[in-house]
Amino acid sequence: MANEVSGLEAHIGYWLRFVSNSVSQAFARRLVASGVTVAEWVMLREMFDVVELAPSELAERTGLTRGAVSKLVERLVEKKLVRRDAADDDGRSQRVALTGAGRRVVPKLAALADENDEEFFAALGKTESEVLRALMKKLVRANGLHTKPTE
Repeated sequence: MANEVSGLEAHIGYWLRFVSNSVSQAFARRLVASGVTVAEWVMLREMFDVVELAPSELAERTGLTRGAVSKLVERLVEKKLVRRDAADDDGRSQRVALTGAGRRVVPKLAALADENDEEFFAALGKTESEVLRALMKKLVRANGLHTKPTE
């Protein structure tokens, strides 16, 4: 007797990936003109509400490895959106902060994110959107998820 194999469309994960990939790709396309990637946007947004922080704090906030954060910070420094300073006299410890240009670009990028969500989820009413958001947050908490999506 052959084992029954469920189809892709039988899995909630399939539908979540389908939607997530589409939303993310649409947002990435919106970001192209700004010269910022989705991962860089996540870093910029995490830094927006603080004066400065250590790269290790940024890694903790995003759930990314220190190596990944280091590479993203380096790219943002090259784009003059972030500055990196020595935090002590020996230069081993560093602090990162948004530059003026970085601080000015975050609200513009946030508006793009808002527009992307509004357009993509327009088929849902306000109540449906709130229920979907609440269900996604419940799954994040229930599964102990901490890494922020950057791709």
